[in-house]
Parts: sequence; C-alpha cells; structure tokens
Amino acid sequence: MTTANRITLFRVILIPVFLILLYTGAKWAALAVYIVACISDTVDGYIARHYNQVTDFGKFMDPLADKILVLSAMCWFIEVGQMHGWLVAIVLFREFGVSGLRLIAVERGRVIAAAWSGKIKTTVTMVGIIAMLAFSDYQTLDAVCELLILLTTVWSGAEYFWKNRDVFSA
Repeated sequence: MTTANRITLFRVILIPVFLILLYTGAKWAALAVYIVACISDTVDGYIARHYNQVTDFGKFMDPLADKILVLSAMCWFIEVGQMHGWLVAIVLFREFGVSGLRLIAVERGRVIAAAWSGKIKTTVTMVGIIAMLAFSDYQTLDAVCELLILLTTVWSGAEYFWKNRDVFSA
C-alpha cells in the first residue's frame, strides 16, 4: 500500500473520530480533527502525484473520503440547525450526478478527471465547514458559507456536465 493510500485511509478513520467528538460536545477537538483530515486530503494528493503513487484505489477512495467527511459535517449542521437541509440535498444531487456521469463515461472508454472547479468546490466547502465549526454563533457567517458552498457546488456540477455533454450523445 502506498503512502498516499495510507493517508487516505487515515482520513477515513478520522471521520468517526470527528463525529464522536462533535456529538460528545468536544467541538474544538472535533474542529482540530476535521482540519487534520482536510490537510491530509492535500497531502495525499501531493504525494500521489509527486511520487508517482497514483493508484486505482486512491482514485476511488480519496474523493469518497472527502465526500463522507464533508457530508458528515453537513448532516451534523442540519441536526443542530446550523445548515439548511435543501443545501445538503443539492450537494448530494451534484455528487451523485457527477459520479453517474463518470460511470457513463467509463462505459464509453473515457475517464473524467477531477476539474479545477471541483477542487475549488471541495476547498470552499471544507473551509466553509471549518468557519462554521469555529464560529458557530454567527448566523451571517453561516449564510455566507452556505451561499459559497451552493455557488461552487452548482458551478462545478454544471461545468462537469457541460464539458462532458458529448458522453450522452454516443
């Protein structure tokens, strides 16, 4: 197993730790774990590309770990009344849509690589969640973070479908 894949698995292990800390009221510890998990996403990607450790497992597990981490936090925010459920539904719709698009493309012998808009969306979402965890008493900040998450989610999803629309015409 490569170093990059080990880091990805470490991030997966951090997800239940993050949630346990949130649900037991250890918000600052949960925030620290979340930040470490977010940083590990950048580190494993760098190591995979820089040291030629890109694997099929990593291509599958890295984005899955990101989605589970982010959506776990979002579900908690819904539960405590800090995020709107419809926003998470839109995020889920985009994630399932892009995953479905990639499956169709693979059936046609094509791989759809991660786009910069998707990377920006992930970064904005992760930073937004950090801000919402750190400053949970500021409804205006929550609204700004939700808006930025919404805009980058819709933008990146639309870009994936627009740039790969020919997948549907085959």
